[in-house]
Amino acid sequence: MDQIKDWQDYATQYGDKMIDFLPALVSSLLILFFGWWVIKFIVGYVKRIFEKTDYDPTLENFITSLLNWGLKILLFIVVISQLGVETTSLIAVVGAAGLAIGLALQGSLSNFAGGVLIISLKPFRVGDFIEAQGVSGTVKETSLFYTKLNTFGNQLAIIPNGQLTNNNIINYTEEGKRKDAITIGISYSSNIKLARDVLMKLMAEQEGIMKDPAPEVVVTELADSAVNLSLRYWALNDEFWDCHWFTIEEAKTRLEAAGIGIPFPQRDVHLFNHSEEEEKSELKY
Repeated sequence: MDQIKDWQDYATQYGDKMIDFLPALVSSLLILFFGWWVIKFIVGYVKRIFEKTDYDPTLENFITSLLNWGLKILLFIVVISQLGVETTSLIAVVGAAGLAIGLALQGSLSNFAGGVLIISLKPFRVGDFIEAQGVSGTVKETSLFYTKLNTFGNQLAIIPNGQLTNNNIINYTEEGKRKDAITIGISYSSNIKLARDVLMKLMAEQEGIMKDPAPEVVVTELADSAVNLSLRYWALNDEFWDCHWFTIEEAKTRLEAAGIGIPFPQRDVHLFNHSEEEEKSELKY
C-alpha cells in the first residue's frame, strides 16, 4: 500500500509539473513552426532577388546558406529559451568556440573574405585576362578561397583571394580595347618623315586597328645608335595580338623596302700590337 501511495504521489507531482510546463511547450512549438516558415520565406525572397540581378552563383549560394543557418541557429536559441533553458552560458560557449576557430583559421578567413569581395565587387570575371601577384593569365574559376588562372603557357596558377584583394590587379579585358606602343629604331641617316609615312600607311591598312582614336607615330628617343619611333594605336581585345605581331613584322619589311635602315648595336674594336711599338722604341735608342 505504501508503494502504491508513493507512485500516486510521484504521478501527481510530475503531472502537475507537466501541466505547468505545457504552455511553455506549446508556445515553443508555435514559435518553432512559425519561425521555420518565416526563415523559408526570407531565404526564398533573397534567392529571388539574386535571380533578378547579375550576381555570381557562388556568392548567391554562400549568402543564402549563411542566412539560412544563421536564422535557424537564432530560432533554436529562442525556442530553448522559451522552454526555460538558460542560454547565457550556451551563447558564451559558442562565442568562445567561434573565436578559437577564427584565430586558428585566420589565413583561410582572409581568403574567404577576399573571395566574398571579389565575387561582390567583380574586379574581374571568368574569361578576363588579368595580371596579379606576378602572374598573368585568363581567369578560369573564382571560388570563395582561391582564383584559378590559365597562363599563356597553359599552366594552372592558383592564387589565394586574400592576396588578390590586398594587391594590385591589372584587368586587360574589362575595357574591351587596348592601346599598343611598339618601339622601332631607325638609323640617324634615315628620313624620319618618310619612315613616319610608311608606318602610318601600315597601320591605316589594317582593319583591326581602330580609326578613332587615330593611330600615331612619334619620336620618343634619340638613342645611342638609333632614332626610336613609337607606333601607337588602339585595337579591340580579340584583335590586339594579331595586330601587334603583324605590325612588328611588316614594319621591318616596309622600312627596308623604302631604304630606311634599322640599326642594331655595334661596337668598333681597335687592336694595337704593343710588341712592335716596343721594338721601334728600342731601335731609336
